[in-house]
Amino acid sequence: MPKSPSLPIEIKISTVVAISTILHSADALAIDAALKQMTGGVADFFDDEFAVIDISAIAATAPPIDWRALVDLLKKYRLNAVAVRGASADMAAAIKAHGLSLDDGSSGVRAPVPTPAAAPLPLAAPAATPVSSAPALGTMIIDTPVRAGQRIYARGCDLIITAAVNNGAEVIADGSIHIYAQLHGRALAGASGNAEARIFALSLTPELVSIAGVYRTFDDGFPPELARQPVQIRLVGDRIDIRSLGPIARP
Repeated sequence: MPKSPSLPIEIKISTVVAISTILHSADALAIDAALKQMTGGVADFFDDEFAVIDISAIAATAPPIDWRALVDLLKKYRLNAVAVRGASADMAAAIKAHGLSLDDGSSGVRAPVPTPAAAPLPLAAPAATPVSSAPALGTMIIDTPVRAGQRIYARGCDLIITAAVNNGAEVIADGSIHIYAQLHGRALAGASGNAEARIFALSLTPELVSIAGVYRTFDDGFPPELARQPVQIRLVGDRIDIRSLGPIARP
């Protein structure tokens, strides 16, 4: 017979991944248009992610932020706002009144990844950031398939996967990602801002790839000449570069 707990609640430290939504404008129409372009109309692009609203880049002279409208707008795109970063002291009461926490950087949420210069938008590209910090772990190795709905996060290290990453799955690493199988889902390397991180895969037709917050989707399909090749993905300037690591397959 299982032992009953002495208390009705337990508190444990957990790692949570949040999206940094870095605002360069508080204009709801501009943000809506940027999110629509960013998601390409895919309803579950963000899949109810937690979001930290970063307003550090908004000028102090900008009009007051309508927090309720902003929270509702993010919710429309399945982003659940939980905190605000970069707020001034006089904003604190209004922010807390809408159920949001204040993030002063001491929580372990890392600095935001810069927006891609090639496509400036009022809202930066999504960047996965850990909500609690920990020492570097070296390398995380996953030997089983990563299935739809699963997320793997290698905090402070590289990620090695020896099985397939299926559609609807997401793998994230602060370092590089090595997939010795097929990549069909999402892969986000350099999640804490490391622009030197890379993604390697033996075969891929991914939904999304990202290096240091600069991302690329494949709504028109992955380049067929690279789909079944060993490939490396890296950041060159402000764009995602995809190159074959082997000879092009002949039909």
